[in-house]
Amino acid sequence: MTRMTILALAALLPLFANAAPSTGTVKIGVLAFGTVNWELEAIRNEGLDKKYGLTLEVQTLAGPDAGKIGLQADSLDLIATDWIWVASQDQAGADYRFIPYSTQAGALMAPANTAIRKVADLKGKKIGVVGGPLDKNWILLKAYAKKEAGLDLEKDAEPVFAAPPLLNQQLAEGKLDALLNFWHYAAQLEAEGYRRVLDGRDVLKGLGINEPLPNLGLVFKQSWGAANGPALDAFLKASAEARESLCKNDAAWGKVAPLTQEKDPKQQATLRKEYCGGLVNRWGGQEKQAMAKIYAILRQTGGAELTGKSGTLPEDIFWPYKK
Repeated sequence: MTRMTILALAALLPLFANAAPSTGTVKIGVLAFGTVNWELEAIRNEGLDKKYGLTLEVQTLAGPDAGKIGLQADSLDLIATDWIWVASQDQAGADYRFIPYSTQAGALMAPANTAIRKVADLKGKKIGVVGGPLDKNWILLKAYAKKEAGLDLEKDAEPVFAAPPLLNQQLAEGKLDALLNFWHYAAQLEAEGYRRVLDGRDVLKGLGINEPLPNLGLVFKQSWGAANGPALDAFLKASAEARESLCKNDAAWGKVAPLTQEKDPKQQATLRKEYCGGLVNRWGGQEKQAMAKIYAILRQTGGAELTGKSGTLPEDIFWPYKK
């Protein structure tokens, strides 16, 4: 063996030392600028995939429904979506399972100079709603308005349903009085000077639920999780480590900040703050009981079209997982 060969092998030794045995492959579908994509970038940047012996196959999705279709067709192993969809699919015979990912929910935003300060002030107002008539943020806001102020927002206000870019533009042009938006769009509006009237946590507290609950989760088929336990566990460990790095390490965050599509450092900082504020710190029986209460409210307000036929949240949708 030549001296050059020995030196080349010596240079490779640290790489072999840091690489774990293969745990398997995870095919994950993500939105191009979603927070899961931030974590995947951090996993790659920090070498966490190699640390946990994980092979990631990432597919960029055109929209949320594309992920659900991919999961159903087995072209994807894992997506991020809400637990209401998982519960409704469970009643239809699907075997999807949910692991909590983020407690962030939508927020009701209004111009800084608006007279809208509380839900009662929405009477007679034009409200933009992202996500459609069956969006759970809208359903919960309707239930909250009914309880808090005796308002039927379908009749006492004027809801306008459309995609975030159009509604953001209408809010900026003064064509809307308020906008119920997804959390990251709401964070961007807040950074631009709009005021947060209330958010999902305020709504839940008004409905008698004080626990910070996961809104989104990592979702996969039970059969896949059972057959690919090492790969799933490796992904969960790598993802958790990536989240911690993004929230505590400025250098790690700086590498993924361009994925936010925001050049303004103030807006980037707001998105980071909101993202880190949504990390799931508690997950157990108390949180599951609270989610069952939300499910009952959604069932009563949104009907079977939203939740499925059952009036009770299926307990088996939650994958046994300890934070």
